[in-house]
Amino acid sequence: MRGIRIVAFGGGTGLSMLLRGLKQHIVNPRRNGERLAIADIAAVVTVTDDGGSSGRLRREYSVLPPGDIRNCMVALSPDEALLGRLFQYRFPSAGGGHRGLSGHSFGNLFLTALTHVTGDFPEAVRLSGKVLAARGRIFPSTNANVTLEAELEGGRVVAGETKISRSRRRIRRVRLVPPDARPLPEVLHAIREADLILLGPGSLYTSIIPSLLVRGVANAIQRSRAECVYVANLMTQPGETDGYSVADHVRAIYEHTGKMIFDWVVLNRAPASSPTLLRRYRGEGAEPVDPSLDELRVMGLKCVSASLLQQDGMVRHDQKRVAGLLLRHFAKRKLS
Repeated sequence: MRGIRIVAFGGGTGLSMLLRGLKQHIVNPRRNGERLAIADIAAVVTVTDDGGSSGRLRREYSVLPPGDIRNCMVALSPDEALLGRLFQYRFPSAGGGHRGLSGHSFGNLFLTALTHVTGDFPEAVRLSGKVLAARGRIFPSTNANVTLEAELEGGRVVAGETKISRSRRRIRRVRLVPPDARPLPEVLHAIREADLILLGPGSLYTSIIPSLLVRGVANAIQRSRAECVYVANLMTQPGETDGYSVADHVRAIYEHTGKMIFDWVVLNRAPASSPTLLRRYRGEGAEPVDPSLDELRVMGLKCVSASLLQQDGMVRHDQKRVAGLLLRHFAKRKLS
């Protein structure tokens, strides 16, 4: 019996949540008699962020945006106490109107400095992962300095992830500029070796789809022997997915990649129970995502659902429940 090999795509808080839950099940080869679950996790992180600390460092020092990658490294760290807190530490405003270090996280600065020392962002990510003893491998989706562009309803084109997220017009299509950005060879190798490929949860047009637009990635996923799983979002995102069902999310991914890449969809079956919380979300323009089970089945997708909801002032996935479901359903199938 061996552990399964997982490749997870995304960015933002969704991928970090997934990794934080899965890392608890990574095999320790030195422990005899341990039931193997996960042999390897490779996280492939979107690099189109152009806002906040990441955007400033990207513009001023010509590095790829480090923020989402930093979050994934901390999520995979076995001990998120001291070093994790250090990497997540954000410098407060110094006052006097000077930006300086204000708003930057230490981890972003560390990655930027190490990139300039090594001359290579992926190498800086690898070495930073060693510093944090990350229990998995982390890769940028591409080493190219790409910009995300969106064509909105009405034909207007918006450049930059931040502007796209702030727009309230329906998104017709997104694309990478330049369009010929290529993945790291290690990413393609991880896809070939994977038993399970995970996409989501996360922002459809600014976290999930951009990684799949990197040349050769969607083809590699389609050719892979792995089962490919979409972990569906719980809520719609204002300005990105207003009124979208789960089937609409999947269709958008298929339309952008030209590939029917998914085998399974993971759904939450527990509705949000707090009327106050739901009212707040609706006031912000968000609502629960319709699971659209019948449409997904017509599309040839298999679905697995469970109570995956955590409500603690926010509607979000429970990382332990998501990881448990994925391992019970998919690891057992692969290891049997």
